[in-house]
Amino acid sequence: MQDYNPLEIENKWQKFWEKQPPKNKISKGKFYSLVMFPYPSGDLHMGHMRVYTISDVISRYKRMQGYEVLNPMGFDAFGLPAENAALERNIHPAEWTYSNIDKMRAQLKKMGSSYDWDREVISCSPDYYKWTQWLFLKLYEKGLAYKKSAAVNWCPKCASVLANEQVENGYCWRHGDTLIEKKNLSQWFLKITDYAEELLNDLDKLEHWPEQVKTMQRNWIGKSEGSEIDFQLIDSQHKITVYTTRIDTIFGVSYIVLAPEHSLVEELTHVNYKEKVNDYIENSKKLSETERQNENRSKTGIFIGRKAINPFNNQEVEIWIADYVLASYGTGAVMGVPAHDHRDFEFAKKYNLPIKSVILPSPKAFNYNDFELIHANESYIKEALQISKDYIKDLMEEVGEEETLNYFEEDNKKNLQKSNCSSNLSNDSVLNELLSVKDNIFFLLKEKKTGEFIACVSARRFDTESCEVKRLFVKKAFRKKGLAEFLLNNVEAWAKEKNYKQIYLETHHKQIPAVSLYNKFNYKRIEVYHDKLPCDDIFLKKELDFAFVDYGLLINSGEFTALDSNTAKKKLTQYGKERSFACFKIKYRLRDWLISRQRYWGCPIPILYDKENNIIPVDYDKLPVKLLDKNSKEEETNELFRRETDTMDTFICSSWYFLRYSDPKNTEMPFSKEAVEKFLPVDQYVGGIEHAILHLLYARFFTKALRDIGLLNFSEPFVRLLSQGMVTMYSDKEGKIAKMSKSRGNVVGIDDFVNEYGADSARLFMLFAGPPTDEIEWSTTGAQGQSRFLSRIWRLIYSLKEKFQENNENYIESDFSKEDSLKDLRQEQSAIIKQIHFTIKAITEDLAEDRYSFNTAIARMFEMINAVYKFLDNRELSETDLKVLGFFAINFLKLLSPFSPHISEELWQSIIKEKSSVHEQIWPEYNEKIIEENNFELVIQINGKKVSSLFCSKKASKEEIEKLVFAQDKVKNRLEAKEIKKIIFVAGKLINIVC
Repeated sequence: MQDYNPLEIENKWQKFWEKQPPKNKISKGKFYSLVMFPYPSGDLHMGHMRVYTISDVISRYKRMQGYEVLNPMGFDAFGLPAENAALERNIHPAEWTYSNIDKMRAQLKKMGSSYDWDREVISCSPDYYKWTQWLFLKLYEKGLAYKKSAAVNWCPKCASVLANEQVENGYCWRHGDTLIEKKNLSQWFLKITDYAEELLNDLDKLEHWPEQVKTMQRNWIGKSEGSEIDFQLIDSQHKITVYTTRIDTIFGVSYIVLAPEHSLVEELTHVNYKEKVNDYIENSKKLSETERQNENRSKTGIFIGRKAINPFNNQEVEIWIADYVLASYGTGAVMGVPAHDHRDFEFAKKYNLPIKSVILPSPKAFNYNDFELIHANESYIKEALQISKDYIKDLMEEVGEEETLNYFEEDNKKNLQKSNCSSNLSNDSVLNELLSVKDNIFFLLKEKKTGEFIACVSARRFDTESCEVKRLFVKKAFRKKGLAEFLLNNVEAWAKEKNYKQIYLETHHKQIPAVSLYNKFNYKRIEVYHDKLPCDDIFLKKELDFAFVDYGLLINSGEFTALDSNTAKKKLTQYGKERSFACFKIKYRLRDWLISRQRYWGCPIPILYDKENNIIPVDYDKLPVKLLDKNSKEEETNELFRRETDTMDTFICSSWYFLRYSDPKNTEMPFSKEAVEKFLPVDQYVGGIEHAILHLLYARFFTKALRDIGLLNFSEPFVRLLSQGMVTMYSDKEGKIAKMSKSRGNVVGIDDFVNEYGADSARLFMLFAGPPTDEIEWSTTGAQGQSRFLSRIWRLIYSLKEKFQENNENYIESDFSKEDSLKDLRQEQSAIIKQIHFTIKAITEDLAEDRYSFNTAIARMFEMINAVYKFLDNRELSETDLKVLGFFAINFLKLLSPFSPHISEELWQSIIKEKSSVHEQIWPEYNEKIIEENNFELVIQINGKKVSSLFCSKKASKEEIEKLVFAQDKVKNRLEAKEIKKIIFVAGKLINIVC
C-alpha cells in the first residue's frame, strides 16, 4: 500500500487545480462567499489561517450544493506600516508590499484555498485606486465629501495624524518619548453622519449578524434623544447651549462645564482667571479623548470666573472647564447635576460644589399624585405628633405595651418607669414627653382627597458627618403602599444635600414594621454608634456617598414636582420651547469620517488647488492621480495648480473592494450594474471581531451612499456575518496564553508545519478545535492528531481500493439511496448504510448557514470511520459487503472534500475510473426514511459525561446494545481498571455507565 505523503499529494493537486480549476454543475443561484480583505504583512502563521479555512470550507460546500460561487481574494495594500517598513529597509513601499503579497498568495494556495485568483484586486494598484478616486469624486459631487479645519492628534516623528486609539498617556504609540500635539489642520471628511439614522435602524434588518457586533455598532453610532437648553450668562449677551438627555434633572444643576477647547472659553474667561485657565487648557491637550473619558481617572477642572442663569429656576450657576467634557460630543457644554450623575458627583465633591437631589426612586405601588409632600419644621409639630401617637397606639395593639416601650430610647424608658407612666402609655402627656420633636426636621405626607395627614418622618443632625432618622410613621391603613419608601428616599436626598456622608436609623426592635423596609434598601445593622446610648437596641446605617442616576419621581422641581422622569422630560422641554430657551434634539456619538492622512503610501486624493486655494476636482478622464515616484523629477505643483498632498485613510479602500470583485477587469467603471446585481450583496462574510465597528460601518455607509448616487440597488453589503474567534498560544514573552502574533513570539509558521504534516491536517485542526466563533488554542500535538486521522482514512480507502480491484464489479456505483435497497441486507450491513445516511444528514445540518458547526461535522466523520473499521474487523468480505463499502467510500470522500481537499482528491481519483474531480461532484443526499426506519443515535455516557455515540437498530435488545457499546474503543479505554457500579439505559436515547 502506498504511504500517505501529504506534502507530495498537496503539491501535486495544487499545481493541477491551478491549470484546471474544478468546474461545478450549477443548479441553484449565486452564492457570494467573502473573507475580509487581508493586509499584506508578510509570512502568514496559523493564527491567520483560521479565517481563510472557515471561508474556504463554506465556499467548497456551496459549490457542491450547486451554487455559482464567487470566492475572491485580494489585498488591502496601502498604509503606514508598509511605509515605515520600507523606510527602515531603504526600499520603496511598493517593493515591500508586492513582495509580501507574493508570499501570502503562495501560502494561501499552499493551504488548499479555492479562491478565484483571476479576480484578485490589490488596493495599491493604479487599476484599483483609480476607481477609489472616481468614487471619491462622486461622493464630493453628492456633497458627502468636504474639507474643514479640525483638531487632530499629531505625532512629530510620524509626521502624521494619529487616531485616538494610537495615543497612549499623551505619547505616540510608536514613539514612547514623543508627546503628541493637538493641531488644527485642514482635513478631508466624509459625511457619514448624514446616514447615522439609517445605519442605526438598518441594524435591525441584519438578522444573520452576531448580536454582539450589532450592539457594538449601535453604541458607536450612539443615538440619544434629548434637549438643548440655553443658559444666559450674567453681564453678557452670550448664551451657553448645553445638550442633555436628562432634562428631568434640570432643577438640580449646580454648575456648567465647558470642554477646554470650546469656542467660547477664551472669550468668556474672566481676566483674573486667564493664566490658570490657559495652563489647564495646555495640559488637557496632552491627553487623548480616550484618556479624558476614562471613568477611573480622577476628574479635574477649573472655574473660569463667570456665572450663568438656569432658565428654569433663575438660579446662578458657576461656569467651569473640565477635560472630561469633549467638544466633539453634544455642544461641548454639559450641565453638572451631581446628585444624579456619578461623574458630576465626583467632580462636585472634589470642588465643594452644591449637590441637590431632584429625582427619587419611584416606589412601584406608590401614586404620588394622590398625596402632597410637606417639608416643614416646628410649624407642623402638632400634626407630626398626632401621626406618631396614632402609630404607637396601633403598635400597642399589635405587639403590646412592653414591646412598644422597646421602641423608645433607653433614657426615655427610664424616665417613664420613674414616673410610673408605663402602665398608661397611651396617655397624651406621656406620648408628648416621648415624642419631643422641637429639634427635628419633618417630612409629612397628606392625602389630597381627604386632607388627612397620614405619614411622617423625623430626622435630625446627629453629628458633622451623619443624619439620624428618629422615627418613620405611616398610619396603619396606608402601609405597604410605598409611602414609607418614598419618605425614606426624601430623607436620604435631604441628607445628601446637607453633605452628610451617612444616615442612621433607630429601629430599636426587630418587630417594628419598618425594619424589613430598611434592610431592603441596603441599611446594615451596626453596633451602638453613640457612646451615650449604651443599649442593645437595633441600629442601622447606610453610606450616602453616591448619585442616584436612574429615572424616578421629581422633587424640588417647582411645578414639575411629582412628575415621573419620562413625563417630565417632555413637559420641561416643551415648557422651555414655548419660552425660546430649550428645544428637543437628537444627537449621535458618530462623527464625520476624517479620511485625510499625511503619508505617502495611500490613495492620492484627486483634488487640485488654484492660486487662491480654491478646490478643483480632478477631471474623471485624468484619473488615476498616481502616487508620485519619489525617485523621479516629477513635481507636485505646476504653474496653475498644486496637488492635494494628503492621501486617503486605508479604510476607504476596504469600504468598496467587495464590489470590485464582481467586475475586476472593468476599465470603464469601478463595476457594472449587471455584475453587481448578479452577485451582490455578499451572502457570507467572514472576518475578525476587531473589525466589528469601523470597517463594517464604513462599508455599510459606502453601500448606502453609492445606492443614492445610483450605482447600486441594495442598502446593506453583507447578508450574513461570521466573526471567528482568535487563535492563541503560550507566549514566553508574556508568560501566558496570548493571541498568536509575531510581536509575542508565539507563532507557528504555515510553511514549517505544512511541509511536515500537511495543509489538510492544519485545516482539520482549525475546524475541529472548537466552534468557529470561539477562541481556540493552537496545539501542534492536536494538529498531529488530525494528521493521524487522515492517515487512518488513507489506509482504509486504499485497503478498500485493493478489495475492489480483486473483483470485476464496480462496487463504487452501488446505490443504497432508497429504503427498499436495504431489505436484503444483514443487520450490520444495514446499520452501516443507515449511519452513512445519518452522517450525511448531520454534516449537512452542521454546515447550514445558521449553524456552521465544523467541529461536530468532523466528529461525525470520526464516528463513521470508526464504524467502518469495526465493520471490517476479522471479516471475510462478501459481494454485498463490498457494495456497502463502495457506497460508503464514494459518499465519505464527498463529505471530507471541503475540509481536507487534497487527500479527498487523491483518494477519489484512485478509486474511480472517470477522472473527474471530487470537487466537481454534487453534495451527497440522505434518505430521511432510511434514517428514521429502524435506526437511532445512542449517546454513550460514563458517569454522566458523553464519551461517544453509536447508531443502533430500534429493534435491538438492551443486551445487544450493551454488547455494541462495550466493544467501542473509547468506552474500553475509559473503563480500564474501573469497577462498573450500574448501567442506566434509556431506550432509544442513551446509556450511562456509572463506575
